[in-house]
Amino acid sequence: MTWIEVADGVYQQRYEPLDVSVCLIRGDGGLLLVDTRSNAREAAEIADDARVLGAGEIRWVVNTHAHYDHTFGNQYFAPTAPIYGHHLIPSHFEQYEAPRLAAWQQDPSAAPQYDWKGVVITPPSHLVHDRQSLDIGGRIVELIPLPQGHTNTDLVVHVPDANAWLVGDVIEQSGPPMFGSGSFPLDWPASLDLLGGLIGETDAVVPGHGSVVDRSFVRAQAGVLHVIADGIRSAHAVVEPIESVGERLASITSMPLEFIEIAVLRGYSQLAAERA
Repeated sequence: MTWIEVADGVYQQRYEPLDVSVCLIRGDGGLLLVDTRSNAREAAEIADDARVLGAGEIRWVVNTHAHYDHTFGNQYFAPTAPIYGHHLIPSHFEQYEAPRLAAWQQDPSAAPQYDWKGVVITPPSHLVHDRQSLDIGGRIVELIPLPQGHTNTDLVVHVPDANAWLVGDVIEQSGPPMFGSGSFPLDWPASLDLLGGLIGETDAVVPGHGSVVDRSFVRAQAGVLHVIADGIRSAHAVVEPIESVGERLASITSMPLEFIEIAVLRGYSQLAAERA
């Protein structure tokens, strides 16, 4: 595997399992790493691989969101680098990732593709509430928290001088959008509408999983998510059973039924909570 320079001084490598995008941004002061994979061993692999660039050590780390495949490597970098992430990551860890890790550590056969031994969930040391800039030496990198969507911890990384956006799992290319733990299927489309309004026509967009895309891809994926969100709302209003909603929306969008059923369940739960 090798680093691909997707924009000037911005590098992507896609790691298995899960085809996770890991990115490095080169500055005069060293490298900024975006996302840390699933454990300390995998994070150490990133650090080793980064040395081939000859651009210095990893001095800053950013998490695009709270999910384990993007954050459980934090513990490796925490002693030496500040870690930036959305301010709600600690609460997401407590609600979702900590119980998930405990269950997997108790029964490793449930997810045998991962190494959970010794994993210590490590929240970001620098919690991001609002848009902010980092100077990584002759280069400014912007950290932009998004409204809730894929999770309520989504944060995108913008490299203005390279016209590049590292967006985590709010966009997926190598698979369909994942309505995972802590997702908000009713709000996700609007979050992408906002992001699409920020991205330039020729900007490079690096998804959380998959190859580089562009603004038109972001807007197209937002359109699919709008169909799902609108379908959930209208179905909930007439008390349509989750199963039939899922089948209908899967047929319309060509997304996997199991993905759509999770979205419908989460959407129905959100609407019920709003009306309680």
